[in-house]
Formats: sequence, C-alpha cells, structure tokens
Amino acid sequence: MKERLTENKQDIKLARALLVGINLENGQEFEHDMEELGSLAQACEMEVAAILTQNLSAPNPAFYIGSGKVKEIQETVELMEIDFVIFGDTLSPSQLKNLQKQIDASVMDRTNLILEIFRKRAKTREARLQVESANLQYMLPRLVGMRESLGRQAGASGSMSNKGTGEKQIELDRRKIEKRIGELRRELDNIEHDRDIQRRRRERSVLPQVALVGYTNAGKSTLMNRLVEKYVGREEKLVMAKDMLFATLDTTVRKIEPDDNKGFFLSDTVGFISRLPHGLIKAFRSTLDEVRYADLLLEVVDVSDEHYREQMQVTRETLKELGAERIPCLHIMNKADRIMGETDLPRRDGNRLYMSALNGEGLDVLLTMIREALYAGNKTGVFLIPYERGDVVNYLNENAEVAAQEYLGSGVRITADCREGDYARFARYLETAASTTA
Repeated sequence: MKERLTENKQDIKLARALLVGINLENGQEFEHDMEELGSLAQACEMEVAAILTQNLSAPNPAFYIGSGKVKEIQETVELMEIDFVIFGDTLSPSQLKNLQKQIDASVMDRTNLILEIFRKRAKTREARLQVESANLQYMLPRLVGMRESLGRQAGASGSMSNKGTGEKQIELDRRKIEKRIGELRRELDNIEHDRDIQRRRRERSVLPQVALVGYTNAGKSTLMNRLVEKYVGREEKLVMAKDMLFATLDTTVRKIEPDDNKGFFLSDTVGFISRLPHGLIKAFRSTLDEVRYADLLLEVVDVSDEHYREQMQVTRETLKELGAERIPCLHIMNKADRIMGETDLPRRDGNRLYMSALNGEGLDVLLTMIREALYAGNKTGVFLIPYERGDVVNYLNENAEVAAQEYLGSGVRITADCREGDYARFARYLETAASTTA
C-alpha cells in the first residue's frame, strides 16, 4: 500500500510555469533574482518549464515587458502547455489586467507567488488568518485582473488545478472583501492579545529571550533542533526543518536549559527574503514581534551561498522595518563545512561563529557566546535569606548559578552568580557583594 501511494504521488503532474523577468542593469544580481524566482516556483509545487528575459531601461507601464515579448509569451504558453506565467517583480493592477487579457494562462507576479506559498504552508489558525489578510489586501486593487486569471487557472494541471490563492475571496465584491479584512484584523488583534499574555508570562520568569532570524532556508530550524536535542532532549519539541524556501511559517518558542541555570527562551521565526511583500510583514507583525522583544538575536547565515552578504543586508533592512535593529546580534555563519571543511570548524571570529548546524559541531561554542552576551552583567553575591522566604531560595536555585549553600541558625546562606536584575531585587538579603561576572 505504501509503495502504491508513493507511485501515485509521483504520477501527479506538476503545474508548468514560465518565468519572466526584465534585466534593468544587466548584472549578476538579475540572474540571482531569476534563480530565486525559480526556487519560489518549485516551493509552490510548480515545474519551471521555461524562462524568458528582456533587457529594458525601465518596465513597460502597460505590460511590464515590451509588446513584442508579450507575443513571444503567448507562443510559448501554447507550445509548451504552460499553466502559470510568473513575473519577477510586483505587477501593477493595470499591468496584471492587460497581461491577463493577452495571455491564455494564469498570470502571477512575485508577490502573488510568495502569498501562494504562505497559503499552502500555513498550518495554525493564526498563520492562516495572517495569510488571508495579506492576500485580500493584495487582491483588493487587482480584482478585475485576478478574476480573469481565475478563469485561466481552472485549466491548470496537477496540484494547482484546484481552487487557487483566495478563489473564494476573488469572487466577492470590493465591499465584502473590505468587510472580511476588518473581521480578520479583529481576530488577529485577539490572537495578538493572547500572544502578549504568553510573552509577559515568559518575561515574569526572568529568563532572557533569544530569537533566530535570517534569510529563508539558511538553517534556523535546523539549528533550533540541534539545540533542543542537546539541551532539552525531547523529540516532540523538535520543529520541522526542510531544505526549501519558507518551510515553516509559525513562530516556535522552546526553553533551553543548560546545567548551569543560565537558560533562555529560544524562538524560531519566519524567514526573510528580498522584497518580502509588505502586506505579509504587516500581517505577520504579531508573530515577528518575538524578534522585537528579544534580548539577543542569532542571525543564521548560509555562508556557502555566494550571495550571503546581500542576504545579510536584507535581514538588516527587515529588522529595521520591525524596529529591532538595535538588539545585540550574533552571526551564525552556517553551512561553513561546504567552504572550509569540517576539520576547520567550529571557528569563532568575534561575534561570528562558523559552524554547521546540520552536524551539530560548534554548539558548545555557540552556547558560550550566548552566555557571554546574555549574562555579561551578572553579579555574584552572598545572600543570607530567612527561612520564611523559602521562595527566594527556590528561585535562586532555579534561576542563578549557585556556588555554595549552607544552613545557619539565622537562615540560608547562598553564594550565587545571578542576573543584574535579580541581584538588585534581592539586595536586602546581601551579606557581601563579591564581583561582577564578565
């Protein structure tokens, strides 16, 4: 039965996509953008059948590409049985409308493609609502062109032959869509309220918060799983990690608990990408707020990608848009074994760590760097705590690094290395102050 299911899955014919882009600068950046567009199409379960490009000084206001290129697209669609024509930039409502009148296939732009990927990957109720909200905001000014595209899309093959992105919403009129956007906003506000409550509970635990950020498919989820395996040890706490763009959308938080009580909450967030649709950033803002409230960021970088510097710039720009650009950050140069060799890893260079999250080499060094960043202001003191304040004794044993503990007639004497806030909080019990931890 299992073999039969596998065979059936392989027999499914993928929707065929034609990629279209205009080269404004005639540089390598354009080639990379088209490669990334192809990866996005594959992540959307499409087969890239052909690629058409054109050198232009500026996009054509009416068709994005030249009118002659439109005819070439028409011929290619017919000849190669293309289901989707995907453009490498965001099309204006008029461009989408004009192109759809000329092309006998469903027309999508880069933004629409990313929205479709998000729609397919959204698992939780919050993610589905966020994607629907972003999709409706994208569709609202494009209703006419999207309706015509919907008629073409009905003929697509394979997994894309069913209802496409937001089909039900496209059939609604403008007023109903605006009403639905309002309903989604209220639902997301309620979910954000619940998320704020969860966040405040974590803050009350006084454990620092660390957030994984970076370009999509850089290895954030893989790194989280390695840390969970080593310091949590519970398989059900692992997250999905897959070698594809936007494999996970939902923010996951795990409590990392090393033996020295210097633990922290670790959150894995949705990956960034160049020109991430603004509507998605806006819709996913409550999810991405995990980044804004973090005490430390771990930027995971695929250093084996020749464009990793540009990807780091995209991450910086996205963090700035989220208001998180001033949060301390460590740079995890992941997949370094592909360019340096495993025998040279891990290697630390200031606030950068060259490692491989896949094989887990370098986790101890990473933990040391996280500790240094989070607990640099720790203070060591000797506290004499009355027996009636057993809650304080328990708290220090759970949240500080206790070097010594003895029971005296007047109370419990504890020598502990603790966070600066805890040091000030329990200062009235201090017998002597020892030192500040570097």
